[in-house]
Amino acid sequence: MRVLGVDPGLTRCGVGVVDGVPGRPCTLIAYYVIYTDPADDLSLRLLHLDRSLTDLVAEHRPESVAVERVFSQHNVRTVMGTAQASGIAVLAGARAGLPVQTYTPSEVKAAVTGSGQADKAQMTAMVTRLLRLAEPPKPADAADALALAICHIWRGGTRSKLAAAADRARRGGAR
Repeated sequence: MRVLGVDPGLTRCGVGVVDGVPGRPCTLIAYYVIYTDPADDLSLRLLHLDRSLTDLVAEHRPESVAVERVFSQHNVRTVMGTAQASGIAVLAGARAGLPVQTYTPSEVKAAVTGSGQADKAQMTAMVTRLLRLAEPPKPADAADALALAICHIWRGGTRSKLAAAADRARRGGAR
C-alpha cells in the first residue's frame, strides 16, 4: 500500500510518501515541505497548496491519503490556517478518488512510538529508525507527514480491511 501523509500547515505543509503493509517495515518513497508566503493573499496560498498537493498525488499515485486531524490550539489564527490547509489536503485526496483518513496527533504518536505522549524528538527518531534512514528527515513537518503515512499503513490499512470485510459480509448476507 502506498500512502501520502500530510501534516497540514498554511506556511509549512509536510508531505510524506511511504510504501508498506501492516506489521512490516515501511519504505520511504519521498518527502516534501510545501511553503507559502504569509505575506501573500490567503486565496493564493490555498491555491498554491492545492496545486502542489494535487501534483504530488498525481506523481506518486498513492492508494490513500492520511491527514493530521486539526485539534484545538490556544492560538486561533494558527488553528484556522491549519484547518484550511487540512481541508485542502482532504480535498486533494478526494478529488483523486482516494480514501482519506484523519488521525489525531496522539493516534500517530501511539502508532509510531508506542506512546501517545511522545515528543517531536522521539517521533523523528522513530520515523528515522522505522524507515531505515541514514539521517532524520528535516524539517519536522516532513517527519510528521511520514509518521502519518506509517500510522495509516499500520492502523488505517487494517481498519480499511476490516471495514471492507464487514461490507462484503453485509452484501453477502443481504442476498
